[in-house]
Amino acid sequence: MPTNRGVAYIKPGEVQVQSIEYPKLRMPKSETDPFGGKDAPHGVILKVVTTNICGSDQHMVRGRTTAPQGLVLGHEITGMVVEKGNDVEMLEIGDIVTVPFNIACGRCRNCREGLTGICLTVNPARPGAAYGYVDMGGWVGGQAEYVMVPYADFNLIKFNNKEKAMAKIKDLTLLSDIFPTGFHGCVQAGVKPGSTVYIAGAGPVGLAAAVGAQLLGAAVVIVGDLVPERLAQARSFGCETIDVSKVPNLGDAIDQILGEPVVDCAVDAVGFEARGHGANAGKEQPATVLNSLQEIARAGGSIGIPGLYVTGDPGAVDESAKIGALSIRIGLGWAKSCSFHTGQCPVLRYNRNLMMAIMHDKVQIAKAVNVTMISLDEAPQGYKDFDKGAAKKFVIDPHGMTK
Repeated sequence: MPTNRGVAYIKPGEVQVQSIEYPKLRMPKSETDPFGGKDAPHGVILKVVTTNICGSDQHMVRGRTTAPQGLVLGHEITGMVVEKGNDVEMLEIGDIVTVPFNIACGRCRNCREGLTGICLTVNPARPGAAYGYVDMGGWVGGQAEYVMVPYADFNLIKFNNKEKAMAKIKDLTLLSDIFPTGFHGCVQAGVKPGSTVYIAGAGPVGLAAAVGAQLLGAAVVIVGDLVPERLAQARSFGCETIDVSKVPNLGDAIDQILGEPVVDCAVDAVGFEARGHGANAGKEQPATVLNSLQEIARAGGSIGIPGLYVTGDPGAVDESAKIGALSIRIGLGWAKSCSFHTGQCPVLRYNRNLMMAIMHDKVQIAKAVNVTMISLDEAPQGYKDFDKGAAKKFVIDPHGMTK
């Protein structure tokens, strides 16, 4: 019987590589889900080629969610098909595929409308599911050697040229989440040729959003963050930057770059663990990014919010924030006719076109986010380094297939 290992959440600040069950073609067990525990002839088992550490994983590892002990992490997956169910028609053994982090059935009303981030059937708790994530359906994560993926014909996109795909695997691994997510934030914010764009956060999603804004034709992309190394990474591919720990007023800093204190489009790539600006730098203020973006977005502008916000945060700064109730200046947004766009990115809306941009050398997303390859056994240290603000995107290679 084949063996399997995966990265499991143990307690706040600790993950371990453990022996875990080898996947079966079955749905997760659930007392409230009629599909729970049933066979999944529509699924495949993947040998994981690459799987990435995400900032969303880091929220759980910090203890900022209600994630249970033993949860196998990992929703950013690229893999090789090693087993397939009887209903799988479009994929063959040996195909290398990109896996959207959204799990979607392809059959419900939302999936049929392209809203694959809020599939109605794959999570008994609420719309939307993901691999290895708290409250997202009980699906085993892909920071492992092998993983099961359901509804494979609908969810997976294979790379037709395997040799070229492996040569570009550092870029292609980002199709599972952060590249489409950052791009989606820019689309939501209305980025178009000639736009001026402010992106809050220079972590991997923020940097991916900056690349997305450039791909969409933005005239100026400004990235704000507190970590000098991450700001340097943004400058490395042509972004303007603002160290928000050193500016008392974000609008004034934008004015120095653009000649006006507002931008056409704004993107929140930070989420609920936001830190204050200026004199409040380093102090957690979960609504500060949402409020600052309302101030610097032009009247009638849009704000894309790919940054994660949660309904349960045991480590929040106050009781309201523990249930995701933040003090947002909605009156300001209303007065300026700003529009807000939230929620999971529907990865399938974007990943094929972004794949083509990568394969045909129109974008170098891995270089922009500083992809750094590590082994499965190095994952715990990768989490620690990422938590310290390393200007890197850690990508796990469980089998040494990328060397």
